[in-house]
Amino acid sequence: MKLKKSVRHNIAYAGVLILLAFFRAIPRRAGIALGRALALGFYAVARYHRENTIRHLTMAFGDEKSPAEIRRIARHVFLHFATAAVDAIRIPIHIKNGIDRYITTKNLHHLEQAHNDKKGFLLLTGHFGNWELMGTWVAQKGFQPHVVGAALSNPRLNKLMVDTRNAAGYINIERGNATRGIIKAVKDGFPVALLIDQDTRAKGVFVDFFGIKAHTPIGAAVLAGKLDVPLIPMAMHLKKDLTYEMESFEPICYIDTGDKQKDIIAFTQKCSDVCEQMIRRHPEQWVWMHRRWKKQPGDALKKKYIWQVNSPAAIRS
Repeated sequence: MKLKKSVRHNIAYAGVLILLAFFRAIPRRAGIALGRALALGFYAVARYHRENTIRHLTMAFGDEKSPAEIRRIARHVFLHFATAAVDAIRIPIHIKNGIDRYITTKNLHHLEQAHNDKKGFLLLTGHFGNWELMGTWVAQKGFQPHVVGAALSNPRLNKLMVDTRNAAGYINIERGNATRGIIKAVKDGFPVALLIDQDTRAKGVFVDFFGIKAHTPIGAAVLAGKLDVPLIPMAMHLKKDLTYEMESFEPICYIDTGDKQKDIIAFTQKCSDVCEQMIRRHPEQWVWMHRRWKKQPGDALKKKYIWQVNSPAAIRS
């Protein structure tokens, strides 16, 4: 069984290397056109992912948009992430050609102010737009971000991912064993980026997301309270001309009222609200195929994943 798994991993690794080489060899727009064609084909045959996307969009926008509008957005979700994937693959080329060639910015004074304070801070983003390219831009501009991410099950692909991120200039911190690395990075004055917009096995609380309770990791809240640092939300979205615009938002600060559980929930709700704000502006650029509302407050197994003030807070966001 181990041999079969190893063979599968090696085949997947070889396939990814071929894919990377191919999309880095052809022109960007040709790669995007091909990627989008493949995405439309996948949308047509991948019933599970297509129906999940439509279902989740309906949960969020059913009172605001028609079924036809929701289906149009669903198709564009797949088209968007084909484009984002091509640009993520081409990150070494974007660095070589100049990272600003396809990226414009606005309202970055929030990021710059936090960086100039030299006290370390947290960055908040989501699985939105092109978070890998955004991390590359932040790294290339000298902010030296550390990024918390889940390890891939294929060790060779995981090493490739980590090496690619490190080559782009930002430091990968593996989720699940991240606490010590995060605390050290922040205390050394570096930003640490967190993504909290997915329903994972991390300890969390239920907060509103598009008006529906969503289980949301508390890592950002616990860290902001423990380290007394601000959290700077950031987002990058793809524009119609196939360039990107990146911006930062007002800092979210942890307010200690003495009621730790209440404070954690309040901070996490603010983070969720900012993520929703990002998504509402460009709904086709978020991962709607993800089961964001998978867990609900009444689930029988909730004690295994709901954080409470008298239980250890696992920082794995």
